[in-house]
Amino acid sequence: MGLNIPKEDKYIIPIFIPHRGCKNDCVFCNQKRISGEQRNVTPQDVKKEIETWLKSFKNKDRKRQVAFFGGSFTGLEIEEQQEFLQAANQFIHTKEIDSIKLSTRPDYIDENILKLLKKYNVKCIELGVQSMDEEVLIASKRGHTSRDVVAASKLIRKHGFELGHQVMIGLPKSTKEKEIETIKKCIKLKPDVVRIYPVYVLKNSKLYDMTKDKEYIPLELEEAIERAKEVYKECVRNKINVIRIGLQTTEEINKKNEEILGPVCDNYKERILTNISRDYVLGKIKNKGKLKRIKLVVPKNTQNYVVGNNKSNITYFEEKLGLKLEVKGK
Repeated sequence: MGLNIPKEDKYIIPIFIPHRGCKNDCVFCNQKRISGEQRNVTPQDVKKEIETWLKSFKNKDRKRQVAFFGGSFTGLEIEEQQEFLQAANQFIHTKEIDSIKLSTRPDYIDENILKLLKKYNVKCIELGVQSMDEEVLIASKRGHTSRDVVAASKLIRKHGFELGHQVMIGLPKSTKEKEIETIKKCIKLKPDVVRIYPVYVLKNSKLYDMTKDKEYIPLELEEAIERAKEVYKECVRNKINVIRIGLQTTEEINKKNEEILGPVCDNYKERILTNISRDYVLGKIKNKGKLKRIKLVVPKNTQNYVVGNNKSNITYFEEKLGLKLEVKGK
């Protein structure tokens, strides 16, 4: 039914280097809180973290990838990049991991950086695109332009890396239409993978102050779901693999309080796919007359979404349409 369930096809070993390497200060940023990581990471920590994760993997035949997240990796000093990459790369030489990926800013990519990353077996580079709208980028104090995204994406592809794009829903000055236009522009650059993140308002960020001063109004959860749904559907239509919808769940994020505002949700992906599944069923029963019951047989990995979070789709069709929905997995 075209849900294209977000997934990684390999074991991911996440290494968070919060706010390391980034000389910019975006309005929404407080990386230490959002990653749940408060300390600086050393190359020795990287080695220990990889060893710990490797012991937990049960499927020995599944691919394994180290992923540096949370900061702008290529903004680090070259020596520091090399130390981190060497710590991970030694596990490639011993064939305990298969590849490395990292995230960075579009304006922190050039020919020399890419040659260095290629030397250490980096396979995928994810760019923090966030938006392709200039007004949104300026209001968010991103410090780069959409042209930087285009240039970096083309350079990454030229050097044979997999390309990832990360986009955000609900940035200052953004709209549903601008977010759809952003993902359309991203799709033209042919990313292999996409991540869709809602904007959370974190204490000690400029956006938190803007919210308190009523210069910015965070999205309500239902609106954030609706807008992300449209971005996700564009990806599905264009066969782009969406590997994450929503932020990584941490205790800090789950615990909604005055220090984290906005559409905080620990099952963002499930809510979006439930919503899309509802639209799908509504499309199937349109012009079918006064049905009383409908039976659907769907792939097992989509069954929960068609039924809905807490059976919300079952309830919706019964209460709104007087229709009994039965869903079976195959």
